[in-house]
Amino acid sequence: MTLYSSGIAPMGTICDLRSDTVTRPCAGMRAAMADAEVGDDCYGEDPTVLRLEAVLAERMDKAAGLFFPTGCMSNLAALMAQCARGEEVIVGRDYHVYADEAASASVLGALSLVPIPVAEDGGLEPAEIRAALKPEDVHYARSRLLCLENTVGGRAVPLARMAAAVRTGREAGLSVHLDGARFFNAVTALGCSEAELAGLADTVSLCLSKGLGAPAGTVLVGPTPVIAEARRLRKLLGGGMRQSGVLAAAGLWALEHQLPRLAEDHARAAHLARALISLGTVRQGTNMVFFTPPVQNRAALAARMAGQGVRISDPGEGAIRLVVHRDVDDAALTAAIAAFESCL
Repeated sequence: MTLYSSGIAPMGTICDLRSDTVTRPCAGMRAAMADAEVGDDCYGEDPTVLRLEAVLAERMDKAAGLFFPTGCMSNLAALMAQCARGEEVIVGRDYHVYADEAASASVLGALSLVPIPVAEDGGLEPAEIRAALKPEDVHYARSRLLCLENTVGGRAVPLARMAAAVRTGREAGLSVHLDGARFFNAVTALGCSEAELAGLADTVSLCLSKGLGAPAGTVLVGPTPVIAEARRLRKLLGGGMRQSGVLAAAGLWALEHQLPRLAEDHARAAHLARALISLGTVRQGTNMVFFTPPVQNRAALAARMAGQGVRISDPGEGAIRLVVHRDVDDAALTAAIAAFESCL
C-alpha cells in the first residue's frame, strides 16, 4: 500500500467523485493514529489534541485553538460565542452556515441569519453588506457578526475581495468569522500564506476532513476569550471527546503529508474539466468540477456510471459537483473520464 492509497473502497468502486469527505485513512495516517499519545481531552490532558490546537493557532497567528468533531459544530460555536441571543449574523446566501447547516444558528443559538447575495467569484459585495446592516433601534435586531467563506463552490475568493468585505463589516463594528471548510484549498489556489487569509477574520473554522483527508475533526482558532467561550459552548452542543488524540493525530499527519500535495488535486480537477468540455457545460475551481450534462442523458447517468465503478452525485436538475481528492489518482481519473465518455 502506497503512502496515499485510500484503503478498502466499496466493492466495485474505482473512483468516488461525490465529495472530498469520502477519503479513507491511508497506511501512514492509520499508523499515526495508532501511535498517538492520548489523554482525556475534557480534562485538557490529551497531548496530541493540545499539540494540534497549538500548531494551527500558531500557523494562523491566533491566540488559541479548540478541537471539534465537526465543522458544523465549530461554526455554530463560533457564531454563538460572538453573538448574543437575538443578534444578527450577515452571511452569504449560498454559504454553508446559511444554506447547509440545518439553520442551527437560529434553532440552537437563537441568532438571526441575514442572507445576502454572493457574487460570481464567491465574495460578498460591500454595498450588500451595508444594505443588510440594521440601525440602532429597538425595533431591530443588532447586527453583530459578518460570516465569510473560502473556498465557495470551488472558487478561491481573492484576498482583496475578502478584505473589502471585512473593512465594511469592521466599520460597522462587526466581528468576522471565516468558515474555512476548504481553507487549505483556498490558500493553495491563492498562493498566499495561511496567516494572511486567517488574519482577515477574528475566528476561523479549519476543517481537517475535506481537502486534507482526515477522518474527522475541525479546529476553531481565534482570540483566547472567544475560544474559552467556545469550549463552554462545545459542552452545551454535545460535549467534548475523551481520548480524541487518535483523531488529532490524523489531522497532524494530514497537515504534514497531505497539505503539500493539494495542488495535485487542483491539477487533476482541471484535467477532468478539460476532458468533459465536449460532453456538456463545465466550470472548474480548485479541486471541484461542476458539470452539466445534456438533459436527455441525465436520468440514468449516476446508475450507469456506478456500473462502471465511478460514483457521482445524483445529477438532479443542476450541475453535478465532481470533487477530486487524495484518493483520486491518475488511474482513477482516467477511469472516470472513460466512464463519462461511455455513458454520454
